[in-house]
Order: sequence, then structure tokens, then C-alpha cells
Amino acid sequence: MTATVVPDSSLRRFARREWGPLYARVRAALVTRTWRAIPMTLAAVCLTSLFQVVQNQDWGYQAVQNIGAVRAEDPLLVSLLRTPLSLFVPALDLPVWGALAQVLLVFGIAEICLGRWKTLFLAYVATLSGTLYARVGVALGPDNPAGLPEVDKAVVDTGPSAAVVGLALYVCWRYGARWTAGAVVLAMVVEVIVKSNLAGKEHIAALLGIFVLMLVEAALRRRRGAPERPAAGG
Repeated sequence: MTATVVPDSSLRRFARREWGPLYARVRAALVTRTWRAIPMTLAAVCLTSLFQVVQNQDWGYQAVQNIGAVRAEDPLLVSLLRTPLSLFVPALDLPVWGALAQVLLVFGIAEICLGRWKTLFLAYVATLSGTLYARVGVALGPDNPAGLPEVDKAVVDTGPSAAVVGLALYVCWRYGARWTAGAVVLAMVVEVIVKSNLAGKEHIAALLGIFVLMLVEAALRRRRGAPERPAAGG
């Protein structure tokens, strides 16, 4: 009796094309090295958890604000000094488990696929883009589509979420997950349309900051004659 061959479904072919190289890289790293593949990510999760616990204590709230809370009304030098740690200060009004899950998933994938130092660099660029936009947005004012109301200058920046969306966009671009990258951008645009607040617009600024880096890197790769993105092995 001849075995019947069931052809791949369109969905399976799409999944392999969209996420195959990324999945292969992440799976290989986790199978061979387990938790040792993402030491920086685990440290980031622990640091975010620590900040969450401390900032919810009467004695710790102001300390966390002093070292990791960034506002548009702060002096620029103070904001720049606080920005690296602001990546790990979760928003007080959002469930901390959401921030931890985002950091674990996106930072972990980025650390495996890009390396820890590039992951940290991109996370900082994304966060800094949002931080600097907040100042520009307040200066533009609420009458400008890209502006912000004066009250937003006292609102604390987004925390790890700007870094998360920036890293997600970059990893998807480097590994050819174009539809997923488009979904990330679309989700942030919808967020701004539904609720036009500081956090949503900072996410857009983070994406734009990473997009500029992507354009620069693509131009440099073309000049060197290198491929636009890695093969399935990364």
C-alpha cells in the first residue's frame, strides 16, 4: 500500500518562512546551553523584580525615583544618567508580571540572536529615543499631532516597554520575520490611535530610533557586499 503524502499547509509554510531561522537559533542555544544562553536577560528580570519590590515600599519609592525615573521636566543630564536604569523600572500602574514576561521573552531572544552587548545597546537606543522625544513632544504642544500636553512633562517614562518594542522590531528584521515586524509596528500605531498618551508615542519614537539604526546598518552592509540578514544558522 502506498503511503499518502500530506502536503504542508499554507500556514505551516508561512510559519517556517517567517519564524524558521529565528526558532532554529533560539532552540539550539537553549537546548545546548539552557539558562546559560541568557545570563544578561535573567539579570535584567531580577533587577526589574528588585526595583518593583523596592519602589512599592514606603522607604524605597523615592530611592528608585532618584536613580531610575525619567521625566521630561528633569534636567537633560539627569535624564541621561538615569536612562540606563530606567530600562528596568516597571510602571507602577501596570502589572509587573507583564513587564517581566516581556523582558524575559524579548530580551532573551535578542540576547541569543544578537549577543548581550548589542542587545543592551539597542535597548538603550530605543529607550533614549523615547526619552528625548518626550522633551520634543512637550515643546511642540498638544496642538501638534506629534506633540504632548504640558502635563506629560511630569509623567515617568515607559520603563522596559520601549526597549522591548525596539528589540522586537530589530530581531524580526535581522531574521527575516517581516510580517511579525509589521505586526509590531501596527500594534504600536493602533495603541497611539486608541489612547494617544506619552507611553504610546514613546513606543513610536523607540521604533523610529531603531529604524534609523536599521537603515544605517543596511547601507553599511550593502557597501561591504554583505547579506542583508543572517542565514538560518544566524
